[in-house]
Amino acid sequence: MSARHPWPGWGPREGPGRGGRILRTLVVCGVVAVLALAGVAAGGVWWATDHYGDRVTRIPHAFPSGPRPTGSAAHHDGTTFLVAGVDSRSKRPTTGSDATARLWTYGAQRSDTLMLIHLAPDKGSASVLSIPRDSWVPVPGHGSAKINAAFSWGGPPLLIRTVEQLTGTRVDHFGVIDWHGFKSLTDAVGGVPVTVDGTSYDPELHHRFTAGTHLMKGDEALAYVRQRHGVPGGDLARIQRQQRFLRALLARVRGNVSLTDPLATHRMLDAITRTVSVDDHMSNGDLRDLVVGLRHLGASDTRFSTAPVVRAGWVGRQSVLILDRTRLRARWHAVEAGPASAARK
Repeated sequence: MSARHPWPGWGPREGPGRGGRILRTLVVCGVVAVLALAGVAAGGVWWATDHYGDRVTRIPHAFPSGPRPTGSAAHHDGTTFLVAGVDSRSKRPTTGSDATARLWTYGAQRSDTLMLIHLAPDKGSASVLSIPRDSWVPVPGHGSAKINAAFSWGGPPLLIRTVEQLTGTRVDHFGVIDWHGFKSLTDAVGGVPVTVDGTSYDPELHHRFTAGTHLMKGDEALAYVRQRHGVPGGDLARIQRQQRFLRALLARVRGNVSLTDPLATHRMLDAITRTVSVDDHMSNGDLRDLVVGLRHLGASDTRFSTAPVVRAGWVGRQSVLILDRTRLRARWHAVEAGPASAARK
């Protein structure tokens, strides 16, 4: 098996996309409002999930082989998703139907953003757990490293196995979006309004943010969710920005999609299918059931948290975060057990 191309089909797709899981992944992150609003009528749900689901880019062989944790699906207590934002540093898109470059090439990409998401069995609530990219964790077959190295070394299978080993839970579905896709999706909703608490300058990204509310588009939005220099908190501060941006994006999506404005709805759904890639384990029928069940889910129904950190430190020349793994597992298992149990953690 080649170290550089171990999974066939991870290069740019030819022809229309296949599958139907993109919206499922984004739904749980908050973007579910798109299809939920577009599919209030049963006929609308049926048509939309088949039409747009068939255009979604699928990731073959995304899941690791061999033994895996017993997951939420096996216990019928909800569904767990892993969503990654990839720092591909590619001049060409690597995710979604717009992709013209490979999703993964050994050593070329790292997961810049990582969120573990759990959808309750009744689809009435969702929990989002952000895992800092600088988390120092065991990466199967590679010793310990920052968690974002897992994608770089082994693509989706190694990233999923690393997260499953860390949390003790099973990932049911996986979705990924790169920088190009993030900017396109943000521009598709006309920008996202975000309130910046204080003026700061990021010396790495060479970008200044001024205090106040700004309608962020493209490059500015990407710089905002990536900033970890020039502000207190580093990687943890960046996670707060990502979660804040996600809430604002959800509100923006709901405001942009309406049954009375099919053109706006089409633009939004088209943007999502063009920018996100997902695993190939979900059918359009599964997606349709999800949309019907989630049509009332909004930002207020989603709880955000961050993996518990013991301390920041150094391993060699690397700045890392040491996680409380026992508390992390307990917190996530409580999430799977239900909202009341999770609130006590």
